[in-house]
Amino acid sequence: MISAYSHSTMGQDMTVKTRQVAFITGGARGIGFEIAAKLAQAGFDIALNDYQDSAALQASVARLKGWGVNAVAVPGDVADISLHDRMLARAEHELGPLTTFVNNAGVSVTSRGDLLDVTPESYDRCQAVNARATFFLCQAFARRLLAGTCSPELHYSLIVVSSSNASAASINRGEYCVSKAGAAMVAKLFASRLARAGVQVFDIQPGLIATEMTQPSLAIYQQRVDEGLTLLPELGTPAQMGTIVTTLASGGMPYLTGQVISADGGMLVSRF
Repeated sequence: MISAYSHSTMGQDMTVKTRQVAFITGGARGIGFEIAAKLAQAGFDIALNDYQDSAALQASVARLKGWGVNAVAVPGDVADISLHDRMLARAEHELGPLTTFVNNAGVSVTSRGDLLDVTPESYDRCQAVNARATFFLCQAFARRLLAGTCSPELHYSLIVVSSSNASAASINRGEYCVSKAGAAMVAKLFASRLARAGVQVFDIQPGLIATEMTQPSLAIYQQRVDEGLTLLPELGTPAQMGTIVTTLASGGMPYLTGQVISADGGMLVSRF
């Protein structure tokens, strides 16, 4: 058994459940659901979190079960840190020990506008969900993982979905950029902490992705893509993000950890 905060390698108790189990935040729709769908199709059991219980969350869980895997809804506001351990415990009670944590939940700005007009309320909202909740959920997952007994037959990973705005400034949503930069650092920190335990950690930074959250700006995004903002002449899709996460969570990228995966169609490639 691995004791908490240990730097030793994972134990080799062959009696441990040999199914991959993923916990995904913000999973009722959009990128989160497509991540869950791709993982389910790869044979992962799924604990699906969203802000609150809803028909959409329950319908998404039902769809996941259609791929022949076990799935459970674990509603709860990730900004409420007091819920973190309870949510993870419920997932493990229903599905068994977690092997994979995907921190996908996020919020955008209250309204886009001048950097000089950002309000403390909008800033704090972005920080609470995108940065603070990310840190403490990753901490809660890491503690549970290192305190348990892990199977050598399974792959263990922690994946943060941040944003291209973790490194690229957008002055009409500055508070979002700051919070996503914080999320990106969380990935680096936990990659450093968990590497000797054999846990891969990645930071996926999506660019212009067609989702419900980006719907108000899609026409502008498409115009900029048509003008050459991205090397690949198309907007990204949630399903593509799901494929990327599944590749990482399945151990398809060995000898890597702490990497930023720029899922942006080449948007941030330096050009002149």
